[in-house]
Amino acid sequence: MPYHVQFPGFGWEFDINPIAFSIGDYKVYWYGIIIACGLLLAVLYAWKSAPRYKVDGSKLVNCVFAGMITGIIGARLYFCFFKWDYYGQNPIEILYINNGGLAIYGGIIGALLGGLTVAKIQKMEIMPVLDIAMVGFLIGQGIGRWGNFMNQEAYGAPTDLPWRMMSEGTDNIGVHPCFFYESMWCLLGFVLLHFYGKYKQKYSGQIFFMYLVWYGFERTVVEGLRQPLSSVPNFRSRHKGVTGSFGSNFYNRYCILNYKQKKGGFFLCRLSTEKRYRHR
Repeated sequence: MPYHVQFPGFGWEFDINPIAFSIGDYKVYWYGIIIACGLLLAVLYAWKSAPRYKVDGSKLVNCVFAGMITGIIGARLYFCFFKWDYYGQNPIEILYINNGGLAIYGGIIGALLGGLTVAKIQKMEIMPVLDIAMVGFLIGQGIGRWGNFMNQEAYGAPTDLPWRMMSEGTDNIGVHPCFFYESMWCLLGFVLLHFYGKYKQKYSGQIFFMYLVWYGFERTVVEGLRQPLSSVPNFRSRHKGVTGSFGSNFYNRYCILNYKQKKGGFFLCRLSTEKRYRHR
């Protein structure tokens, strides 16, 4: 259904339609088009970045395409798992991905599992592949969130802030445009990690752990905006999850720096290799 979207604090209002066009009875949604554009740009970035990390571009593309397939599968299964009361009774509908229902956490997990499995089969160094993939993720996530805008979903709790958004999708209540927060955060992260990787990166895996902290912090904040922040015990389970993820990855990042300085420490610190990069 079309939506009449308003940003009353700015005096903006316009109409959007989630359906881009139709071919017979088949509808093509803006969500899919936008996600595809994000994936394409991420793939192009990975291909361009491969020589800097001394990664075989052809092998990397194999990892990317495997990750795309397993990412979609993971996103769908993750979504269905948390709605198992319905899908358990209608298992065939798990396959009806065109009806919508994907979860970003499952997509990331699935993409990593698929991509890294192919990388291992091809006997590639894992950490440089992860460094490239994380920056590519930020491109895809930053662009892909605008698909949520076209569907009027992934918004936050009610607010009266000047940039509040309202439409039929929000029951005409002003809400946090969480899709916008995440999009801007991911695109800013892409710029920062790209240039850090190009001029400052010292060892393989550094960008990977920086991504985990950067994105984990954003998800901790944004997930909190999607509900009233009454007390910590009332946080939803996924908010606990991303908060824990941010904390554990920040700790792991600290361990890596400590390991580099003292040449000792914890098992997790040894995930990074001693391979160092010259400024490119």
